[in-house]
Amino acid sequence: MDSARTPTSIDRIAEGWVDTIVELAPTVGTYIGRESSTLADYSPAGAEAVAAAERRVLAQLDAATEVDAVDGVTRADLSAELRLSLAEHEMGEHLRDLNVIASPMQDMRDVFDLMPTDTVSDWERIALRLRAVPQAIAGYQASLAEGASRRLTPALRQVTEVAAQVRRTAGTADAPGYFRSLVKASEAESGPEGVDATLVRELEAAAAEASTAFAEFAGFLEADLAPQAHIADAFGRERYELASEGFLGARVDLDETYEWGIEELARMVEEQERIAAEIVGGSPRPGIVAETIAHLDRDPSRKLHGTAELQRWMQETSDRAIADLGDTQFDVPAEIRTLECMIAPTQEGGIYYTGPSDDFSRPGRMWWSVPAGVETFDTWRELTTVYHEGVPGHHLQIGQAVVNRGTLNEWRRQLAGTSGHAEGWALYAERLMEQLGYLDDPADRFGMLDGQRMRAARVVLDIGVHLGKQRPDGGGVWTGDYAFEFMGQHVNMESSFVRFEVLRYLGWAGQAPAYKIGQRIWEELRDEARARATGSGSPFDIRDFHRSALALGGVRLDTLQQALRP
Repeated sequence: MDSARTPTSIDRIAEGWVDTIVELAPTVGTYIGRESSTLADYSPAGAEAVAAAERRVLAQLDAATEVDAVDGVTRADLSAELRLSLAEHEMGEHLRDLNVIASPMQDMRDVFDLMPTDTVSDWERIALRLRAVPQAIAGYQASLAEGASRRLTPALRQVTEVAAQVRRTAGTADAPGYFRSLVKASEAESGPEGVDATLVRELEAAAAEASTAFAEFAGFLEADLAPQAHIADAFGRERYELASEGFLGARVDLDETYEWGIEELARMVEEQERIAAEIVGGSPRPGIVAETIAHLDRDPSRKLHGTAELQRWMQETSDRAIADLGDTQFDVPAEIRTLECMIAPTQEGGIYYTGPSDDFSRPGRMWWSVPAGVETFDTWRELTTVYHEGVPGHHLQIGQAVVNRGTLNEWRRQLAGTSGHAEGWALYAERLMEQLGYLDDPADRFGMLDGQRMRAARVVLDIGVHLGKQRPDGGGVWTGDYAFEFMGQHVNMESSFVRFEVLRYLGWAGQAPAYKIGQRIWEELRDEARARATGSGSPFDIRDFHRSALALGGVRLDTLQQALRP
């Protein structure tokens, strides 16, 4: 922190917690820009060490004295996060932590994407971390095996899908897999001042060991864990309530939210059909959305061919938005006027953002993990994705927190916050871009609504399937199988995308609804601020609202509401 605000005891506790996290979960250190060459202990003993550290820090926070409102937010947020994590630990969630998108397997694989490769030292750290993979896998396998012995297992569908992912990562004789492909890049750095032959051989050997460990782990999943896994995809209400709070940073009435989701989905359908009529003519009617999609997909001016063209278009769109909005609508500091748009080396189908390192030596990045075989992309579908991940979405929100060193401690800048806060803001930002005139083309507006409709559908699907609610079509109780059918009815994606999305929801309960629920709360807070200003006879300046809200950094949604409501 700089001299703008004197660090308090609560700041020091929070920053000490960052150091502890980096020690216990080194991949988190890489995410925030700290050099590391190790991996976490994913064993039951490792989980107990994390829980013991959480209890220690929670006791320190309880005993500390708040100096100002900044301390109040830090203590409220960090204490709530620690208590929730401990509750999940007591339920044994670490013993069944396996899903297709965000579990230890992906953690220990994806961290290599963020590691620099510019120097010999960089490649030496990669070699050391590759050497750490077999032990990390062994610890993770021990946790899953203990979970199975206690009848705490992930769903069978997740186990079989992750096993397939693991096998792709491990590779075969014909396909090198992730780790071997990673180290091939080291050969380009070879030469008198680059990576020498000895280090190349070490990297290749380490990659082979990591690949073997992954292949053996796939065997464990298929032969040992799958026969004991639960057939049902649903988490159930008790687990889902904790998961939902974790992603939202707030407890919501899940039954009311399910009904709201059904209403919101109907509203999105009606709005999308109305704009479709603007594009193809006539009036809203059954089938007009599919008709409009076919019409837009035939338009060559809206096509991108290949990932290189996609990456260039993403970068140009992002650069233009940052320049425009930084001059007119937001305070966009110089440190975050750079956003790198990247094609991820994996091919799993996700689009995501990684924030800048604390010293900005690594900029914020937007990543697109394009599934194998996908070669064409439609700008009308993806324009709001760039705004969602970039500016005024994640990059503005998260990057602004990193810039705000004078007020926020490192935990607040780098690690605090929830999906509901961040993803809710990003959906809010999509609608804001419409209001600012960046989606005046009906096709781009139609594409934005396509995404908003998907997010509304996810509220219904996620709560529906995990709580065993009655289906909105009256067809009985939700099941995992029906989730694929439902999603296919409400999104316009290739089948590979639909499949990836639904598998993600089934294994990562509570995360997908956080987008739309978070947007709901952000919009409520803005409307309340406008109403208060109007009621007092004062003008409402939305830029002031945004400035105040973003100055908090990442927070839980309940903390956000407490901070912005008088």
